[in-house]
Amino acid sequence: MAASIGNRNSSNTLAKFWQKNAQNWALPIIGLLGFLTIWQILSSVGLLKLPGPWDIISEKSTRELLIYPFYDRGGTDKGLFWQTLASFERVAKGYSLAAVVGVGMGILVGTTPVVDKALDPLFQFLRTVPPLAWVPIALSALRQNEPAALFVIFITAVWPILLNTAVGVKQIPQDYRNVARVLQISRQKYFFKILIPSALPYIFTGLRISIGLAWLAIIAAEIIMSGIVGIGFFIWNAYTDDKVGEVILALVYIGAVGLMLDRAIGWIQHLIVPEEQK
Repeated sequence: MAASIGNRNSSNTLAKFWQKNAQNWALPIIGLLGFLTIWQILSSVGLLKLPGPWDIISEKSTRELLIYPFYDRGGTDKGLFWQTLASFERVAKGYSLAAVVGVGMGILVGTTPVVDKALDPLFQFLRTVPPLAWVPIALSALRQNEPAALFVIFITAVWPILLNTAVGVKQIPQDYRNVARVLQISRQKYFFKILIPSALPYIFTGLRISIGLAWLAIIAAEIIMSGIVGIGFFIWNAYTDDKVGEVILALVYIGAVGLMLDRAIGWIQHLIVPEEQK
């Protein structure tokens, strides 16, 4: 009897969970399957000059990359896991530096009108330069692929963080400033109790935009920079060898990592930013 009640409760729990989350899981899966089906049909009838999903999986070299992502034969001959990890490590370094500099400079610009007026035209000018345009400059100045790649990531990712942080600081309600002035709150207490909490939603908006841009920048930079381990260089190598299936598989890795990075920043934002500010 007790076992029957327990099974019934378990079934009810699963049913409630499915009813609550069915659309969150089922609809994306249906959409993905529909996309893959249409892609395969268009490829099969010749309207799309790319291999279909089944053709990609059936191809020997692509299947080996899919099944053995951890192989390492030395040099740049590595599995997709190691290629992606190398790109991720570069992004982590460049993005971390961009976050520190961007938040720091954003606070300075947001709290100092003179600095804002002096630097805003320069910032607006530099932020419009595409990541690929920085690659030859970085290579000419730094003479090495690795630091050049980190610079391209940094210079691409820093602007959304900087500008959004500055806007967040400028948007602090005047009432907060007046209260701080009346209560004679110290600068340190004002910084940590009023300025940072008020600007957090804007800071995280910049961080989420920048992580996507940083990931895009490293892929573009690695395609141009030769002889380095990374998913971008892997794509260019596969393209020059006319292995379109490997290129498409690498794109799947890129999209999956980009999605995870965005969700990770969003999760951190959910943990840190107060509920009333979301």
